[in-house]
Amino acid sequence: MHVAYIRVSTAEQNEQRQVDAMQQYDIEKWFIEKVSGKDKNRPKLQEMLNFVREGDTVHIHDFSRLARSTKDLLDIVEQLNQKNVRLVSNKESLDTSTATGRLMLTVVAAIAQFERECMLERQLEGIAAAKKDGRYKGGKRKVVKNFDEMYARYMAREINKVEFAKALNVSRPTLDKLIAEHTTK
Repeated sequence: MHVAYIRVSTAEQNEQRQVDAMQQYDIEKWFIEKVSGKDKNRPKLQEMLNFVREGDTVHIHDFSRLARSTKDLLDIVEQLNQKNVRLVSNKESLDTSTATGRLMLTVVAAIAQFERECMLERQLEGIAAAKKDGRYKGGKRKVVKNFDEMYARYMAREINKVEFAKALNVSRPTLDKLIAEHTTK
């Protein structure tokens, strides 16, 4: 069976370019998702890995669609190899069923990881420059109601941090920032 795994990083991105590139392969089952490839915890990826069986071929547009870290990519490929499932990358024209394909996979995976790390560095540099120029203020400030009341209950040990965060409808890191700001007032 020919299976396709298609991924774009955000809901705003369009996967049609990848879908169009796969039309030549007579795909019988499609797994399409809009989620970051930073790790392997992706619903459609896991569904695809559970679905494929011996003799199937998984088609991807390029290896960066499957994983962004070398380790994750090699782990996924190993899972497919253990099931005797062939992986073919459209863009790189690589087939992991050959020794050359496996070698090139490792090289391509390292490049994909390098690209992601460079992108994150550029993002941080851009944020630092914007902060320096006064153009970056961070994320939107969370409006929190009942902080003082809930803080008093927390300090009286009536509620724990998890309950405190839940009551304010904020994440634990946000709660930690709010507590730090409150105590420095």
